[in-house]
Amino acid sequence: MVDVLVILDGASEACDAPKPTLEEARTPALDALRASGSYDWIALLPPEVPVGSETAIAALLGWIPDGPVDRGAVEAAARGMLLAPGEHAWRVDVGSRPHRHKLVIVANEEPRIGGEVPVHIWPQGAIPPKILDESTVVIGAVGAATGLGGLMGAKVVIPPGATGRPDSDLSAKRVAAEAAIADGVSHVVVHVGGPDEASHDRDRAAKIATIEAADRELIGPLYEAVAAAGGSLKVCPDHGCDPATGMHVAGPVPTVTWSATMVPR
Repeated sequence: MVDVLVILDGASEACDAPKPTLEEARTPALDALRASGSYDWIALLPPEVPVGSETAIAALLGWIPDGPVDRGAVEAAARGMLLAPGEHAWRVDVGSRPHRHKLVIVANEEPRIGGEVPVHIWPQGAIPPKILDESTVVIGAVGAATGLGGLMGAKVVIPPGATGRPDSDLSAKRVAAEAAIADGVSHVVVHVGGPDEASHDRDRAAKIATIEAADRELIGPLYEAVAAAGGSLKVCPDHGCDPATGMHVAGPVPTVTWSATMVPR
């Protein structure tokens, strides 16, 4: 039996938000899963752990960090980059939003970057342990989910057209997930980064459109494949992200879980 997890990165807001985008978006597939499955709010991270994709996706993959996770190492792993002894990968965000992500490989000291352009250097942190194997497939763009998957030992698939942005090719991710299900993989994880990126851009309409596209192009078709395989399907944000502020939201996230054993087919 296959277990499929769809991570809608940053798709939720605070649990008491007056008009959350997940409720405003038209999501007939997700609504059907919720009606015949289970729905709950779950806390993925301890309160002292910083909220981010590198920490929350790690928790969804089975490892709960007790502090920051090394985002530079995650980004390097997503790109298949091997570091020499004494080198460290640093993720550097250059410019104001929308900023450009850069990966800088230097000695272990934090890089010094001058100039008048705003620069954010992500701190060092923990490296996730290898607790997975190729019975788990992680599908997504180059970024946090695929980097974490690789570091943790899963098989990683980056389909053509997967960008991690609202324009990402969700159909290509669906095809990759369906292929993994057909191959008899035990666990399939599909990451959708568009809702989070739209929130960071403070574009509420784009966030809603991305959630609706994921429902239409990914969640609905995957439900059919999972039901045919007698498996289970979970849809869950890794964390919230407020499109009004562009900032991540700490706290519980809404989770919908459906299994073929819950209702007669």
